Amino acid sequence: MSKKALCIGINDYPGTQNDLSGCVNDATDWAAALAARGFAVTKLIDSQATKAAMVSAMTDLIGGAAKGDSIIITYSGHGTWVPDQNGDEPDGRDEGLCPWDIGSGNVLLDDEIAPIFTHHATGVRVVLISDSCHSGSVTRGNSLDLDPGLPRARFLPPEAWMKAADLPAPRVAKLPTSGGLSRSGGDLLLAGCTDSQFSWDTSFKGRPNGAFTYYALKALASLPASASYQDWFKKITPGFLPTNQLPQNPQIFGTRTARSWKVFS
Repeated sequence: MSKKALCIGINDYPGTQNDLSGCVNDATDWAAALAARGFAVTKLIDSQATKAAMVSAMTDLIGGAAKGDSIIITYSGHGTWVPDQNGDEPDGRDEGLCPWDIGSGNVLLDDEIAPIFTHHATGVRVVLISDSCHSGSVTRGNSLDLDPGLPRARFLPPEAWMKAADLPAPRVAKLPTSGGLSRSGGDLLLAGCTDSQFSWDTSFKGRPNGAFTYYALKALASLPASASYQDWFKKITPGFLPTNQLPQNPQIFGTRTARSWKVFS
């Protein structure tokens, strides 16, 4: 049995004027946590995380896994959406992740991600952790670790990267992982927010991070070694998120069996 992980973090979005600050730290932090638990980790950071590189890395990792292997993929960066072209989306939108080269139109859509996550050997455990996108509001939680100032949403609106002639009519975007990835065959998904919210890019104790990543890893550090993903999720929310300044409700998607897996096992 092998344990492999891919950690993607993109702060730099050339040509969009929508750079982030905490995604590279997120990828570094996830990689450290996974390596400490025996995973062989590959990272794609900023210019390394082109669309082609992301597709290749995910395809090789998932497609090359054998029964009993454990695969973890973490993504920290912008999410976006485009009009659905093939009629498979009830909401009329294809959601997508934003590679480093999205300024050249290279969006990674859910229709492209789905087959990558669907085609893996029986008995392979696949866990996706996505810290990206959208909006909402609540009034509970603890913000003591949060640095002063406003956080930034990890959503890249279509007008930031699409040509003016191709822009769709304005709509409220969904979380990319709720549209394509959660239906794509991946066994378990941990997402930073609901499909009608933003995940926030902010700073804690002087260091940029995604709010979900920061609190997820803080919660993980306090869990016993035998804790399940469901145990971990219950520790993240409502204990840490949402808060007044970080109005995002983390989500977990997967079967009861997958939720009962030991974290990073």
